[in-house]
Amino acid sequence: MPNTPSPIAIITGGSRGIGAAIAERLATDGVVVVVNYARAEQAAAQVVHRIEAAGGRALAVQADVADPASAMVLFDAAEQAFGGVDILVNNAGTMALGAFAELSDADVARQFEVNVAGPFRTLREAARRLRHGGRIVNFSSSVVGLYQPRYGAYAATKAAVEAMTHVLAKELAPRGITVNAVAPGPTETEMFLGGKSDEQLRAMAAANPFGRFGQPQEIADVVAFLASPAAGWVNGQVLRVNGGVV
Repeated sequence: MPNTPSPIAIITGGSRGIGAAIAERLATDGVVVVVNYARAEQAAAQVVHRIEAAGGRALAVQADVADPASAMVLFDAAEQAFGGVDILVNNAGTMALGAFAELSDADVARQFEVNVAGPFRTLREAARRLRHGGRIVNFSSSVVGLYQPRYGAYAATKAAVEAMTHVLAKELAPRGITVNAVAPGPTETEMFLGGKSDEQLRAMAAANPFGRFGQPQEIADVVAFLASPAAGWVNGQVLRVNGGVV
């Protein structure tokens, strides 16, 4: 039988945390991975090294998703190195917590630039350049629907991601491309744990029916399913990967 070409994936924010777990998980499925990073060059290189050491193929590409040119940079790099793009995972994000009375315009602007404008640009590029039958997985958050104090700006950015997911899923379906989102609950990553006291973390873990935080690998496994041929009839969905938090 002829060899089937390996699918090519771009993962934004792929140098650490959930993004790194996704990159390595997809690589185990035979996906060639473009590991995007903004500043963590060494961490991205380590992800690529681990993938290659396990027999996979990967490439680290620097681009800050807040930069309007970033989407084109990522797709150009993937096409030049590997011939095209089949999978886009919009994982990069930032979070600044605070009550409405506390957040500065700069706090809000940065979150919307990274969490909304960044994905919009990569989705626009994917709509133009993703190959037939491709997969797009966006990142929302389970804070959408929980409406917790101090999460107002961040939750608003993720609600926008969900809206884009639903709309683009209908636009790209005629090309066999699915567009879905995952909405993790509290997950043990540097971004989530940072700035919280031990007491806050214990209370948040206890609020989950399982009494713990999620792990990056658990999120990566769900992304791997949505990015696979097995998810061809899953489209326009938001999967709340959160252990049952409602």
